[in-house]
Amino acid sequence: MDSVKQSAALCLLRLNRTSPDLVPMGEWTARVVHLLNDQHLGVVTAAASLITTLAQKNPDDFKTSVALAVARLSRIVTSASIDLQDYTYYFVAAPWLSVKLLRLLQCYPPPEDAALRSRLTECLETILNKAQEPPKSKKVQHSNAKNAVLFEAISLIIHHDSEPTLLVRACNQLGQFLQHRETNLRYLALESMCTLASSEFSHEAVKTHIETVINALKTERDVSVRQRAVDLLYAMCDRSNAKQIVAEMLSYLENADYSIREEIVLKVAILAEKYAVDYTWYVDTILNLIRIAGDYVSEEVWYRVIQIVINRDDVQGYAAKTVFEALQAPACHENLVKVGGYILGEFGNLIAGDSRSSPLVQFNLLHYKFHLCSVPTRALLLSAYIKFINLFPEVKVTIQDVLRSDSQLRNADVELQQRAVEYLRLSSIATTDILATVLEEMPPFPERESSILAKLKKKKGPGNLPDIDDNRRNMNGSAETTESSEAAPVVAPQFSPSLMTDISTNRPRPASSSSFMYSPRTLNTSQPFTDLLNLNSPPATGASLLVDVFSDSFTTAAAEVSEESFTRFICKNNGVLYENQLLQIGLKSEYRQNLGRMYIFIGNKTAAQFLSFSSSVASSETLQTQLNVHAKPVDPLIEAGAQVQQILNIECVSDFADAPVLNIQFRYGGALQSIAVKLPVMLNKFFQPTEMMSQDFFQRWKQLGAPQQEVQKIFKAKHPMDTEATKTKILGFGVALLNGVDPNPVNFVGAGVIHTKSTQVGCLLRLEPNTQAQMYRLTLRTSRDSVSQRLCDLLCQQF
Repeated sequence: MDSVKQSAALCLLRLNRTSPDLVPMGEWTARVVHLLNDQHLGVVTAAASLITTLAQKNPDDFKTSVALAVARLSRIVTSASIDLQDYTYYFVAAPWLSVKLLRLLQCYPPPEDAALRSRLTECLETILNKAQEPPKSKKVQHSNAKNAVLFEAISLIIHHDSEPTLLVRACNQLGQFLQHRETNLRYLALESMCTLASSEFSHEAVKTHIETVINALKTERDVSVRQRAVDLLYAMCDRSNAKQIVAEMLSYLENADYSIREEIVLKVAILAEKYAVDYTWYVDTILNLIRIAGDYVSEEVWYRVIQIVINRDDVQGYAAKTVFEALQAPACHENLVKVGGYILGEFGNLIAGDSRSSPLVQFNLLHYKFHLCSVPTRALLLSAYIKFINLFPEVKVTIQDVLRSDSQLRNADVELQQRAVEYLRLSSIATTDILATVLEEMPPFPERESSILAKLKKKKGPGNLPDIDDNRRNMNGSAETTESSEAAPVVAPQFSPSLMTDISTNRPRPASSSSFMYSPRTLNTSQPFTDLLNLNSPPATGASLLVDVFSDSFTTAAAEVSEESFTRFICKNNGVLYENQLLQIGLKSEYRQNLGRMYIFIGNKTAAQFLSFSSSVASSETLQTQLNVHAKPVDPLIEAGAQVQQILNIECVSDFADAPVLNIQFRYGGALQSIAVKLPVMLNKFFQPTEMMSQDFFQRWKQLGAPQQEVQKIFKAKHPMDTEATKTKILGFGVALLNGVDPNPVNFVGAGVIHTKSTQVGCLLRLEPNTQAQMYRLTLRTSRDSVSQRLCDLLCQQF
């Protein structure tokens, strides 16, 4: 009978893969799930494969399998190998079944039931502990089976992203594999650590292995392992180590395999831009990048450095001086000539006071490269020459002679000929005032988003979803804005001086018969990028010929609002918000004072297009007066396997208790799909942590002693009472954790200020754990009773 059930499950799995529409579930669901309780492990193994496949399509129907999978996994990992003798493989108990159960659990978020969650945590801890034990056999089969279970357990830990202790332990375990003699293990460890680096809980632990990763980059023989090392360096980079990582990548680039050079160039450009506090370092890095690997520097990279130089007055003189010195090398890459021509044409006057870089010297330096360049670069240099006539009248005659030469006026290329004729005529008949007006310095670019990330994501392929946890949260609870993809000095809100400004560049590339000036803002890519991190620019008019003929049918009944993941984001800003068989919705967000910005990533998991796609944010009438949310539009078409980004700008006007709802509608397979998800915008997101001395804290505590200002709640612990996890959650909540303030050292004390447009509300909190009774007492005091109650309701859900 056992073999019949096992064969039936496998046949049903095969049938589901070939003809999914023929497999009726409904009343069969309970019976399929119940197979996980079967005494025969062969039946359980077959059932685990079947349920995993079905749960990926209909997760809600198979939620009950989570408890059974955890119970079965617990029995396996705690049993001795002799207990499962028939299913023990080289001293590893039922490794195939363990892997399948761990994969099944990755279809669901962490269990909400505290007991079940604790049991699963114990299982994962046991697997990590066994990995530290001496091997029971020297056979490779033993280590393969043991590591297969370990890596699947780490994948589950990363998927849940909710247990800081497990994440750090997983990181340390992977760190041991980085120097393992087995190449495959080193590769898998690097790959898994890339994902761990995006978690707010384990990012710091990953950074401790930076020297090992750099050494792997230098010494690994296998190119695929070196590529994973580059990916990990990119993922672990932040402001504290950006210069070291960029320097190592540039050093490796000189000898890197040709197949991955372009990707490294893009990553160096992105990191230099995201973490450049010193703009001169950014300019030096990009010019060095062009020098080392000019053939692999795409137009997006040199467009970007020009945009930043034009937008930053304080770096223009340095940029002009630096490119002038770089152009003096006997051999220069053409991309450097492009950058030099543009920057000297705009800002050459800033260095013209030095006789070594006089106007004539600058012109001769550029013109010496002229005949070695391609037609588009020559066209750019001609535009630089006419700019020189405006900046330096003393070289007007010299430049006019060049423009008047037969090689220009009778050039076989119509673009060069036209520019020479027009520029010569303009310089001859226009007065000085008219010339100064027509050729005035380029104004700053409108602040939009960078296209370099788009280029990288397109190269990685549309099926590779990005790390959406790029904007990690600091341990003080505030967003690490240096990792933001936007600084937005023009578009409010302004978060940081990061160079990763909001520059929208799905822009056409320069055609040979383009506009009069050589402005990069007119240079567009001819096709839209599959930009998984930066896609807030409006759809290109020529990029999609599809017309939304179904838009009038978007008047269907509202979808039920999903709140399943809402509470998981109370103390963190990044992660997967919603997922079903069709799409995945992830987000990352950052807040400063009463302003916030949220990046929503919507990924198409199917092999078909999403048509007539729309995404909007709705708020109740009351919430609209308390919270302003502005959503940027998204493309109405999402390709198979692609992902788009929507940016929300948020302003907290006054304290609030409700949350906005993200409404998504699209057509898939001819049917209209509607999804509504509650967005995790809570009052505590607008906290600014406040450091206080003990005396100041108790003085303020007494001032907030009115009954309506205090809210206290005693509640049962829903999660293991771990001190480090509690600290992480309080910091993630947004307040500063004050050490040595409370007379009882086991208590937690915090302080912060809620910023709204209308007022600021100070907040003091005290959390008293009772480990014997497994209880907490939470006390909050603020200057506004509604704020006290709302913060208490939010925070008590986390413990």
